[in-house]
Amino acid sequence: MALTLSRASISRFRFDSRWFFLGVPTLIVAYLTVIPVGMLVLGAFKTGDPGVGGDLTLDNLINAFGDPTIYPLLFNSAAYALGTSIVSFALGTTLAWIVERTNTPFKSLFYAMTLVPFIIPGVLHTIAWIYLLSPRIGFINRILVSTFNLASPPFDIFSLGGMVWVEAMHLSPIVFVLMTAAFRSMDPALEEAAATSKASIWATLRRVTLPLMLPSIASIVLIMFIRGLESFEVPALIGLPAQIRVFTSRIYIALKSFPPDFGLAGAYSLVLLALSMIGIYLYNRALERSERFATITGKAFRPRTIDLGKWRYLTFGIFIAYFLLIVGLPFFILLWGSLVPYFTPPAWEMLDKLTLDNYRDLNIFVCAMNQSTCLRARSAFVNSLLLGIGSATIVMALTAVISWITVRTKWRGRGLLDFVAFVPITVPGLVLAVSLMWVYLTLKVGIYGTLGILLIAYVTRFMPYGIRTNSAAMAQINRELEEAAHTAGASWWETFRRVTLPLLKPGLLAGWVYILIVSMRELSTSVLLASSKSQVIAVLVFDMIDGGNTPRLCALSVLFILTLILLALGAQKLGGRFGIRE
Repeated sequence: MALTLSRASISRFRFDSRWFFLGVPTLIVAYLTVIPVGMLVLGAFKTGDPGVGGDLTLDNLINAFGDPTIYPLLFNSAAYALGTSIVSFALGTTLAWIVERTNTPFKSLFYAMTLVPFIIPGVLHTIAWIYLLSPRIGFINRILVSTFNLASPPFDIFSLGGMVWVEAMHLSPIVFVLMTAAFRSMDPALEEAAATSKASIWATLRRVTLPLMLPSIASIVLIMFIRGLESFEVPALIGLPAQIRVFTSRIYIALKSFPPDFGLAGAYSLVLLALSMIGIYLYNRALERSERFATITGKAFRPRTIDLGKWRYLTFGIFIAYFLLIVGLPFFILLWGSLVPYFTPPAWEMLDKLTLDNYRDLNIFVCAMNQSTCLRARSAFVNSLLLGIGSATIVMALTAVISWITVRTKWRGRGLLDFVAFVPITVPGLVLAVSLMWVYLTLKVGIYGTLGILLIAYVTRFMPYGIRTNSAAMAQINRELEEAAHTAGASWWETFRRVTLPLLKPGLLAGWVYILIVSMRELSTSVLLASSKSQVIAVLVFDMIDGGNTPRLCALSVLFILTLILLALGAQKLGGRFGIRE
């Protein structure tokens, strides 16, 4: 008996790979999320710069909130985020209703086309709209002034309204996808009852459809509001020249001033983080209440299609106009700018001066030693590709294990692990950059200003997307296959490697490609962490705006967009091989 007990007690301490694969992800997630947030809070209440001794103080918050400019800052931030959420919601919902509820021709083609804007980075979208609506060189303004003989340009992109328009256009495809899913999941029986009662299309939409979708509407408007709060490209490129400052641009100014004001940046970051977390909390509450408005039953249904008659050609025209505004015109103006020797709005007399010299200067495969722009572009492209591949691989591998723990096990603490891994979704990119600056300027481990800190930033920022992708894929895998492997004597690691991971391959591939693309277009985090030795494409484009060589900037932008499109097409082809469908 004593011998049996002794063996049992020894077996408790025998190495089990399961605990290794539980403990390591937990430590990594805690390191990536808890430490940066903790250092950000400490920095906001500390005197001195990162890595320098200091005392706890309230001076940073007092300086932030005691500054008279805090009030216009709060107003601009709230007005910009609210305007963005309302305009993007109106655009996206209108298009989703046309696609899901009307007989507009070529709807399926338009749905595919609407996904294209996801590929265009926000910084390039913003630059394109500056070239379209600038009072001085804006292509659209030039056309309207000459056509209608106007005394002054009718549009000014350098205004709060211009900021809202550009950001709303960039976010409206997200609203379109989310609202399309909401329309598809709603039982249209009540809409049909309203139609039977001779209610008009507008009355049915206003009094039946939209009220039933209230939780979805609230959650989507909230998430767009949060995206507006954390937006950086538009406030930096349009707001700063117009002297319209929001929280993200104020943080950027505090850290780019000389000397950098880390304490003030930490205080503003803390306020922005708190606003984002409140928004996420309200978003989750809106989703929790959605059951009160549920209309899906076990009975199969098909959404009712409204016959618009001749009006369907108008809705088709809306499709075309929207696609031209969101993709056609921005890409055209960048392409035109890349083909001229000096930037000027498109004009017939410039056709004979079109040239490919700007692309030759940026030929990253054949760089002469004195072509500094070409060398910088090649280095930035390689760095972006390496960071994209590295972050996508690490995120999907790490979150595959975390998803297995949270979905497959009943271990205590799995809910907390899932929550902590999802926390970065509440942290704006610029705030994450400030947090990591505090961490690695304090620890002094030698990765600040290198690709290492950017890799950590990307893994942290995009970890929530990997969690949701892998968790959804894991939930669709039947437990019986894993149980059969255990019954056959396979260890946890063997089962995970030879059974679970192969079954997760479609979801892993889809998530890997998505994170690769968004990593290559990331700016808000990179702009504070990248250095001359760790340049990435998005930051290079951002820096070239003040360089004065607009044609080269446009050429680099076109090449960047085409690269991302090729990556997306390659992902679609691979997805078809592995059974991934839209």
